[in-house]
Amino acid sequence: MNFKKILFPTDFSHCGDAALQMATVLAKESGATLIIAHVEEPPSAYAGGEMYYGMLDPSIEQLQKLLHEIKPTDESVSCQYELVTGDPAQAIIRMATDEKVDLIVMGTHGRTGFLHLLIGSTAEAIVRRAPCPVLTYKEPHEVAVAD
Repeated sequence: MNFKKILFPTDFSHCGDAALQMATVLAKESGATLIIAHVEEPPSAYAGGEMYYGMLDPSIEQLQKLLHEIKPTDESVSCQYELVTGDPAQAIIRMATDEKVDLIVMGTHGRTGFLHLLIGSTAEAIVRRAPCPVLTYKEPHEVAVAD
């Protein structure tokens, strides 16, 4: 396949590290531009008020700095950065549509059971509604080897 634009959404977790490497390889092989994006959720998405004890929201400048620290694993790959606010799945789908993205490559946490029910799956929502193919990558769990 010949891709022109590949979208790599990140939540700054390590589950995306291998997906970034994969996105970089695909972009290099295709001569595509890699769009590295982060969607900042509004505080109300986490429930606010006196029940919210999470970390303080980073500033736009801090998020831009974090975002620009994510580099393709091959520096010859052309990339651009996008920082948007909103629901992650909806914003990624909108960005893929607006930018006419050919492929989305993203890491996934692979939550199951109650955590999946409680938190939901951004990756699943994107796979279901994206206007282009979506490649998800889940880091394999390390398996203990018995002696």
